[in-house]
Amino acid sequence: MDKLKMQTPDRTRENIDRIAQLFPNVITESHDENGNLKRTIDFGLLRQQLSDVLVEDDNERYRLDWPGKKASLLKANMPVTKTLRPCREESVNFDITENLYIEGDNFEVLKILQESYLGKIKMIYIDEPYNTGNDFIYKDNFTVSKDEYEEVIGVEDEKGGKLFRNTDSNGRFHSDWLSMMYERLVVARDLLQDDGVIFMSIDDGEVGNLRKLGDQVFGDMNFIANVIWQKKYTRANDARWFSDNHDHLLCYAKNKNDVKLNMLPRNSDQLAAYANPDNHPKGKWKATPLHAKSGSNTSAYTFSNGITWKPPQGTYRRFNDATMKQMDEGNEIWYGADGSQTPSRKSFLCDVKDGVTPVTIWPYDEVGHNHEANSELKLLDLGGLFDNPKPTRLILRTLVLATGPNDITLDFFSGSATTAHAVMQLNAEDGGNRKFIMVQLPEQTDESSEAYKAGYKTIADIGKERIRRAGKKILQELKEKSQQTKLGEETTVPDKLDIGFRVYKTDTTNMKDVFYHPTGLQQSVLGSLTSNIKEDRTSEDLLTQVLLDLGLELSLPIEKKNIHGNNVFIVQTNALVACFDDDIDFKIIDEIADLQPMKVVFKDASFKDDKDRINVEERFKRLSPETRITVL
Repeated sequence: MDKLKMQTPDRTRENIDRIAQLFPNVITESHDENGNLKRTIDFGLLRQQLSDVLVEDDNERYRLDWPGKKASLLKANMPVTKTLRPCREESVNFDITENLYIEGDNFEVLKILQESYLGKIKMIYIDEPYNTGNDFIYKDNFTVSKDEYEEVIGVEDEKGGKLFRNTDSNGRFHSDWLSMMYERLVVARDLLQDDGVIFMSIDDGEVGNLRKLGDQVFGDMNFIANVIWQKKYTRANDARWFSDNHDHLLCYAKNKNDVKLNMLPRNSDQLAAYANPDNHPKGKWKATPLHAKSGSNTSAYTFSNGITWKPPQGTYRRFNDATMKQMDEGNEIWYGADGSQTPSRKSFLCDVKDGVTPVTIWPYDEVGHNHEANSELKLLDLGGLFDNPKPTRLILRTLVLATGPNDITLDFFSGSATTAHAVMQLNAEDGGNRKFIMVQLPEQTDESSEAYKAGYKTIADIGKERIRRAGKKILQELKEKSQQTKLGEETTVPDKLDIGFRVYKTDTTNMKDVFYHPTGLQQSVLGSLTSNIKEDRTSEDLLTQVLLDLGLELSLPIEKKNIHGNNVFIVQTNALVACFDDDIDFKIIDEIADLQPMKVVFKDASFKDDKDRINVEERFKRLSPETRITVL
């Protein structure tokens, strides 16, 4: 029973709670006047969160610190001027698919997607670099080999940045990795829905740091589980200490109170325990004890057939007399086929939950193992091209637990694109329309590798090809299954399965420097800048940047029409209409206005002078007054 506080609200605590919702990484602990720990704000981090310059603060407190942490947070909050450019020739079903594959540095991509996908991602899965020290170091937002990186402590690069050896002794080995992860997780958190979750794969090497990092970014109150995945089914007898047979999956929520994970379906062994030997009208059941290990009632109970039952010594009754009578009258007590067994309760399948609650240990026979992951690539004729892929069944389980049929899943360390494969597979199984966004750095493959010899110049090339082949395989299996379906059975319609993806690649902005820095240009070059748009950019390039700037999803349907000789893009019926031709025919204005679009975008060069622009504005005011008009 709650008690009245009999005092005015503690506004300080309420304000801390509000700040925790916005910036969970600034919540820390300190001692009050009595020496007791209390929840408080790390004002140094909060100032950094709200500042566009580096804030100096040397106060010690309970938190995970490392060299470069504040610079990483500063970077996470700074804008980027990069954009995405569509690549139709590498896409599959570009015009109708809702899936995305984005090539580029994942930090830049996350920043680019911030407006369009703010609070829209239901699940993030990442299999980030484990920081094993195998001849790689992490420098800001890209990976380089040691041969390309100065290893002498104290040396500065051409921009004055300090360079350090990638060794355990100087702290940079972990610090670079932490900075790389921190800035990405800070941005990624904002993309999650309020009821969204993130799964992060990691091994024992950095699991401690990643757990602390997750606590800071998402808040320790939003930690859900540390899942242990049995990644191997054999032991290494040549291991020096222990045979390493597991990895971790750290799961955090955006807001744990809003999260409701799905149940896992019961497996065949669990379902086999239920039967209906007495043809009970409620259906299948299994016998469960009437006694429990705890309680207070040890009295006997006499059933209607005259049998008296008493809980075994040291145990207690599960149910009171009224419930026992109700079960007795409903034929829900089982005495065995011959009526001679100790009475037990019939637990009906229809009365229990639709599935089972997941546990934190996932054995390989349920979710796959490393060997299975490699075998999956071999079945797609991609065997041996990728190191340490994850099995599809592992990602399938996270999707089953955390997503609904229409949710978006993001993987910004896409690698071999197992997550995309799993999304398509689950949609084929349950008829869902989940969407995926894969992000992968186009890291070059080694010239001596099997991948390079097979024609795959980058990791991204392997991932895209894996999605193409996996999609075709899943679609073919679905068609075969639908042909074998008996009358009355349900199956996913093959034509509705989305196995396509739109490819986008990061690039510099479409706009010339004059668009962003006009004061930095000399008068002598202004005459050559007849357009503020770079010459090598297409109308689809411009459309993509407009979608991102306006906060519209890149997966929206896009229709291209030729109206009175002008190329016009119509996005999702009337969400956006855009025309980037230099000289527009004013006849198209009325037709565009008839669509009652929410937004219309033209190039500044589309108008000969200010008079034409004013005429367009007046026309829309009369025909479609709610339309917002913008020019590039």
